[in-house]
Amino acid sequence: MTERFLTDLDREVYAKAGFGHRAGFGTRPGILIIDVQYRTCGESPMPILGAIDEYKTSCGEAGWAAVGVIERLLAVARPRGVPVLYPVVERKDRFDTGRWKDKVPSIADGPSYIGNRGTEIIETIAPLPGDMVVSKRYASAFFGTPLATYLNDLDRDTIIVTGATTSGCVRASVSDAFSYGYKVVVVEDAVFDRGEASHAINLFDMDQKYADVLPSEKVIQYLETLPLEERDGS
Repeated sequence: MTERFLTDLDREVYAKAGFGHRAGFGTRPGILIIDVQYRTCGESPMPILGAIDEYKTSCGEAGWAAVGVIERLLAVARPRGVPVLYPVVERKDRFDTGRWKDKVPSIADGPSYIGNRGTEIIETIAPLPGDMVVSKRYASAFFGTPLATYLNDLDRDTIIVTGATTSGCVRASVSDAFSYGYKVVVVEDAVFDRGEASHAINLFDMDQKYADVLPSEKVIQYLETLPLEERDGS
């Protein structure tokens, strides 16, 4: 997808400047599932113009396609004891939305308030006991949250990023994770956005500067190299 938005000059510039090297995985990954809520996916898969009649912030079918990929990632990661953390938007009231209420009023409305159906995580990938839900107000999962503390306490060196939106909360979180010194992997088919061009260009830009953007098959192959977690009685 990304290639059709790039010019030949774009490709030549980034290659000549030496961007886009692979940083690789570490040995102690954690998974972030960012804002995969009903407010970003809708109640069921549907084309985006219909989906935003239900939730103004919905990304429609793209969100549900990513949910299916996240399900597959979790099926491999959980038996290996990989920590799963869910940064999610949830706000107390309109004042709690900060400048969102000026810039994008639909982001600052009821579906983002605590207790509203819109803030709930999609049921098929909902947290299990031992997972961590991280309440956030703004784009980065690190801004104003204890996420870095949790990751340090878990002794993580690699952050595998999924969720929404590619150009917004995913990118902001990736940039901060990179700045904190983590190896960062963005699962290409497990992140989504409401705009095709912004999704593609932000994937390209993150891959060049802050993260390894990889398809889920490659990430699953890596996860499968990790040892299965020992269980009592096994």
